[in-house]
Amino acid sequence: MNWDSWQLQFEEFLLGLLDWVSSPVFYSELTIVAGALLAAYTFSIALKKHTQIFRTEPTSGHAIALRKKLFGLGSLIFPLFSIVALSIALGMSEMLFEDVALVRAAQGLAILIMLYSVVTKYINQPLIKLVFRWGLLPIVALHIFGVLDDVSSLLDLVHVEIGNIRISANGVLRVVIFGSLLFWFGRASNNLGKQLIRAQESLDLGTREVFAKLFEVGLYLCVFILLLQVMGVNLTALAVFGGALGVGLGIGLQAIASNFISGVIILLDRSIAVGDFIELEDGRVGTIRELNMRSTLLETFDGKDIMVPNEQFITSSFVNWTHKDKRQRYSLNFSVAYKTDISAMVPLIREAVAGHPKVLSGSDLPFEFQPDCEICGFGDSGVEMLVEWWMEGIDDGENRVGGDLLLTIFELLREHKIEIPFPQREVKILGEAAEKDGVSS
Repeated sequence: MNWDSWQLQFEEFLLGLLDWVSSPVFYSELTIVAGALLAAYTFSIALKKHTQIFRTEPTSGHAIALRKKLFGLGSLIFPLFSIVALSIALGMSEMLFEDVALVRAAQGLAILIMLYSVVTKYINQPLIKLVFRWGLLPIVALHIFGVLDDVSSLLDLVHVEIGNIRISANGVLRVVIFGSLLFWFGRASNNLGKQLIRAQESLDLGTREVFAKLFEVGLYLCVFILLLQVMGVNLTALAVFGGALGVGLGIGLQAIASNFISGVIILLDRSIAVGDFIELEDGRVGTIRELNMRSTLLETFDGKDIMVPNEQFITSSFVNWTHKDKRQRYSLNFSVAYKTDISAMVPLIREAVAGHPKVLSGSDLPFEFQPDCEICGFGDSGVEMLVEWWMEGIDDGENRVGGDLLLTIFELLREHKIEIPFPQREVKILGEAAEKDGVSS
């Protein structure tokens, strides 16, 4: 095709465009599009004004993260209503006019704006955002304007064959774009779903964690199957893959499979939960911060993280200090001189211990939970005293109480001039004594 033919076609296109723009149908469709956008704008403003979740951004309260995300959806209300209004306008235009190109183009542009807003606002990963902007949005645009099939056919012609495997440019682009879409959607749905499950306060913490993990596993399994469909993999091949995977688990991945199954058992029997204070068989202690399918994260009071394989909680013993009851009993010892008035000192010690803000005390508590001070033995240098108290949580970290009570008792004894004994010995040198006795005699 020569230059004259191209020039002739371009002139015909311009003439047809000018004729269409100057026609009454064009202005009628323009009026319909403007009316649809005005209606969408009015309705979106009214919805934001009369809906609390869209009116003001939440700063505190229940499920704050989820409410902030719902508030962010308010920016998508107008594009969404524009698509709906233009769809209704398109149906009306098809009944009134034969040519509805302007309304269809406005609807396609509204869809593209909606998708662009979603990509810009809700996708944080730069790579996935790049793939969506320059991959997904052009595909949607080509589909809206009816040329996607032609472009797909051209891309399918660009291919490479390796044996029985045929790799085309169309297939690679489809896997990259829709794989990124599935990955982003799976991750976003996983975070949102786990937040919704963990916000159900009617369920205990362990049950919420079980459902959250099962939801995560099920979601990623669905994403994996959908990705195989996009890649064109026959799902019947999964039977062979499953058999090979079973053999691999039995031979090379035994430890991983054991930890995974142990994690499922832990989540189901709820022997441990997030927030429990655990003492392992080897003496390591920490608070459970995360329960994963392979391991459990213990956080110590000195800021260290201990990764414990889940199998260890099944095959070895451990102490769960706070699983059923957060209250713990602690004790400390001190000595006073034998000349001390014990009957007068004991009430003072009990009152001082009960005055600590983290010590459980008060007339509403049973007798066995009240702070106590009693004689526990008679030592070489003084009377051995025992102080016992109950508190919520563990006596360490932010709840360090024992050191405070020792200081309080020390200051109290010094204030009342009560002697804290220390070992004393009398030494007699028998040889010198005998010699003195002989001289004197």
